[in-house]
Amino acid sequence: LTQLAALLGNNETGIKGIEEINYVLDYHAQTGMDKHLVADFTLARGLNYYTGIIFEVKAIEAEMGSIGGGGRYNDLTSLFGVPNIAGVGISFGVDRIYDVMTELNLFPEGAAGITQVLFANFGVSEELFCMKMLREIRSAGIRAEMYPENVKMKKQFKYADDKKIPWVAVVGTDEMEKGIVSLKNMQSGDQYQVNVNELIELVKG
Repeated sequence: LTQLAALLGNNETGIKGIEEINYVLDYHAQTGMDKHLVADFTLARGLNYYTGIIFEVKAIEAEMGSIGGGGRYNDLTSLFGVPNIAGVGISFGVDRIYDVMTELNLFPEGAAGITQVLFANFGVSEELFCMKMLREIRSAGIRAEMYPENVKMKKQFKYADDKKIPWVAVVGTDEMEKGIVSLKNMQSGDQYQVNVNELIELVKG
């Protein structure tokens, strides 16, 4: 901060910015929260509407970068017809927080097994075929989901492992022609060729 002050010289906006940063750092030092706070002069956010301090939240022990951020804006509400209201805002990235919790194994054992069957995604026609099955097995009281995109099977199976989903349903061209599902038990590794009714019976145990 001292070096930055010397670099900025008599720049009024720069001096004001340094005062604000010092205020935040000093305030947190008095509350004992300063160990969680780091001044980073490389941050840049929303230059068209932030007017003061900006901040980002990081997960220290995870590979993910920022999981939240925000800052001070003096008159953002004027864009919506309500001028002269100052404020501070922050938003969190739910997907990023989920990824961090998965990486650090922070989900409770019971919460991880919400989904019972994951349908692998092989493409548009296969996805449509599976969606019809999804509706039927959900009606039977089974919690099921479709992997959201057509990616490598390794990634889809890893997703099932990470979420501790016990069954993965695979439907390719052959299965579509026969009207069946290749169902894999993720714990035992056993695989079954089943129709929808047999799938329901297996999953319900």
